[in-house]
Amino acid sequence: MTTPDVDSPQQARQLDEDTFYACLTQRNRGLVPPGLQARIRRTRLLVAGCGSIGGATVQPLGRMGYEHFVLADVGTYELNNLNRQNATVDDLGRNKAEVGARALRGINPNVDAEVAPEGVTKANAEELVGQADVIIDGVDVTTPAGLAAKVRLHQEACRQRKPLVTGWDMAGMLAAQAFDYRDVRQIFDGELIPGDEERLSTWEVIFRIAPRGYIPAEMYRELRSGLRQPDYSVPQLTEAATQFGSLAVHMVNVLVAGRKLPRTVAVDVHHISMTRGRRLVDDLARQVERVRFLAQLPVEHVFNGFAPGPVYRAGYRLIGAAIGTLREGKTA
Repeated sequence: MTTPDVDSPQQARQLDEDTFYACLTQRNRGLVPPGLQARIRRTRLLVAGCGSIGGATVQPLGRMGYEHFVLADVGTYELNNLNRQNATVDDLGRNKAEVGARALRGINPNVDAEVAPEGVTKANAEELVGQADVIIDGVDVTTPAGLAAKVRLHQEACRQRKPLVTGWDMAGMLAAQAFDYRDVRQIFDGELIPGDEERLSTWEVIFRIAPRGYIPAEMYRELRSGLRQPDYSVPQLTEAATQFGSLAVHMVNVLVAGRKLPRTVAVDVHHISMTRGRRLVDDLARQVERVRFLAQLPVEHVFNGFAPGPVYRAGYRLIGAAIGTLREGKTA
């Protein structure tokens, strides 16, 4: 299909939907096969959490040619968000999902973008996941409510067997993860035991489900001092958060194409921008800072947050068996 030259808003808005789409995706040709582009256009996406990492995916996905979105976020923009999130001063106080939907329509007026300003809740999780072919999880984990929403989202995606992409931004590191719940049968690869989100502290749950093997030295160093503060807020940088936009677009495309992905794709722009010698020092520092961080935590917090999944589950079963034995002894 020959596409016309379009260089004004008026011309663009006068195009029929198919011609507009052909113009929008013209430069994808040669790298995105026509069959995949057609699938992209039909695919329904749920972006749960439209702030740092989730918000970084919204516009790139629209530019790739996705046209069907549900955007869910209960939060509104604050000034401290603007160091890394796709918003301006004029967006302060506005719901993040609604701002994302407006941006999508600015890229492609034919986009179908539904907004769930209540975020992911117990009441709507089943419906939100049911509307999606692929899920992008950008739900904030720094609050108990957000953490509960993330766990609920994964539980529902697993139950409905929907593929999900999520990400973790840590200093200069963005670790994007793919959980294809069409095949995977345990949320977070079984790192959580049912009820952990209520039994464990927020940080213990975060460390259980985060890709612990990719936490950089500077993040361990920051957490070592920060977690002692009762009102601690984790620092986040634009060079990490915005990476999820490019990684997630490609990973979603791979899932839509029906291909497999590795569990984790990690890029640390701070580390790869170092000289070779400095990278070696940074690799060593990461191990040292990890040990220093764990040494300051109570033993039970280290076990609950950092023990490998099989060890953690075995320990939980042993504790449960011991409690059961004690109860039997008391009733005998």
